[in-house]
Formats: sequence, structure tokens, C-alpha cells
Amino acid sequence: MKSLKISIEENTDAEKLKEILLQIKGIASVDIIDEENPESELKKAFAKTKEQLKKGDYETLVNDIFDIIIKK
Repeated sequence: MKSLKISIEENTDAEKLKEILLQIKGIASVDIIDEENPESELKKAFAKTKEQLKKGDYETLVNDIFDIIIKK
């Protein structure tokens, strides 16, 4: 999987931008990451983990955990 990082200005409506991007062919998902508020990223990670466990997607779950540990 490939990803694209987009930095937006503070006054940008991130949810509206997310809706627009999801309408583009080839975009599977859009995640909004607030680097100034790491707690919101942690909540998203837990939600993603719950979904992975429900689907039985253990390999991706383990890879994600290693990415988080290795990440700065």
C-alpha cells in the first residue's frame, strides 16, 4: 500500500477535504492526523485495532504495532 501525506493550513475544514478526497477514484481511505494533539491519533489507532481484531486481520495489526514502536 502507498500513502500520500498532505499538510493543510489551520483554518482548513479537514472533514470537508476528507469527503472530497474519498470521492476520487483510487483513494481507499483518508486519515486526519493532528500532530499537535497526539491523543486523537491514539484514539484512532485503538478504533482501527478493534476493527482489525473483529476482521481477524492479525498480520496487519502486528505490523501496525511494530510501526508505532519503531516510529519516533
